[in-house]
Amino acid sequence: MNDQYDAIVVGARCAGAVTAMLLARQGHRVLVVDRAKFPSDTLSTHVIHAPGVAALDRWGLLDQVLATGCPPIERYSFDFGPVVIAGTAQPLDGHTTAYAPRRRVLDAILVNAAAHAGATVRQEFNVDDLIFSDGKVCGIRGHVREADQESLTARIVIGADGRGGHIAKAVRASSYHEKPRLQWAFYTYFRDLPVDGFETYIRPFRGFAAAPTNDGLTMVVAGWPYAEARSYKADVEGNYHRTLELVPEFGARVRRATREEQFLGGAVPNYFRTPFGPGWALVGDAGYNKDPITAQGISDAFRDAEQCSAAVHQWLSGQMSFDDAFRSWHQERDHKVLAMYEFTTQLATLEPPPPEMQQLLGAIHGNQAAMDDFVSVNAGTLSPEAFFSPERIGRAFEHALA
Repeated sequence: MNDQYDAIVVGARCAGAVTAMLLARQGHRVLVVDRAKFPSDTLSTHVIHAPGVAALDRWGLLDQVLATGCPPIERYSFDFGPVVIAGTAQPLDGHTTAYAPRRRVLDAILVNAAAHAGATVRQEFNVDDLIFSDGKVCGIRGHVREADQESLTARIVIGADGRGGHIAKAVRASSYHEKPRLQWAFYTYFRDLPVDGFETYIRPFRGFAAAPTNDGLTMVVAGWPYAEARSYKADVEGNYHRTLELVPEFGARVRRATREEQFLGGAVPNYFRTPFGPGWALVGDAGYNKDPITAQGISDAFRDAEQCSAAVHQWLSGQMSFDDAFRSWHQERDHKVLAMYEFTTQLATLEPPPPEMQQLLGAIHGNQAAMDDFVSVNAGTLSPEAFFSPERIGRAFEHALA
């Protein structure tokens, strides 16, 4: 069987389009397919933290995002009730600013970039199944709308089709570090709702956040523990607004604003999946996923796409064997994200901070350097291990005592 492509990427959003773009830029024959038609929206927290912004800059795409008029997010604030921790993220490759573009805006830019790099892009393409030969994935079968089914072959098939994607199921990718769904969240968009950067509010068993996005709108998301999802869904609008009213000042701002779109929401599982096997790989949410409370998804997808495409290129170019290249990527991915995974899934329980965390928050409140460190964890420019190190915590308490 002659391979039509070096790589077929299934899924053309943040992880898939970037993977296809980077491989095409390296001269590989790439096909990227998606059942969606672009531009289009998808469930998302929108926020691209500094690591993701730095990636867009590296790829020469940041100016296109800025040209859409998406406002910069220069400041993060976390309102825990008794204390508010606010600051600016530490820089990464010179970037401290975040952005929260609509996905129909961002994803269209990424898909166009993949096509401009030389990848073949096929929209509204449904993948029906994989083609196997001697236990190895070697292609896909699928169709566009009502057209006849096609068989397309490649040296590798990369699943970037999200949490419930077809590729992970078809190859029976194993999962580990699994945690259940932890919170159920709904979000919508308001006009004339001013916010100061990325605002997050934490109350016992409730949480919400707001960020400015395109077209003069502000995205506001409110979450409840997953165990209360049925109650939340019984009166979405009423429960959503009652959650915002837990902070009266914010609730008053919302009452003066105008809701522009319907409520969207849901809950996601938390897991790692083995991201490669004979003839296949998984990138983005298909290979690793966690609760959106820290809004890491887009930045994670960009980093994973960059690392996965590097592994594919090392193998296709003969620099490394398939197993060595992909095993190295797998290990690097898990090492990079495991601590944030644990930090995120703890926050997503929406349980009140334990006493020692309350003491730490009280100690860093008013200490701008320490508050900048705290927001940098959420921004992905400082690792949780570094922030919660005994040395850094000790300095915070010493400063508070002084």
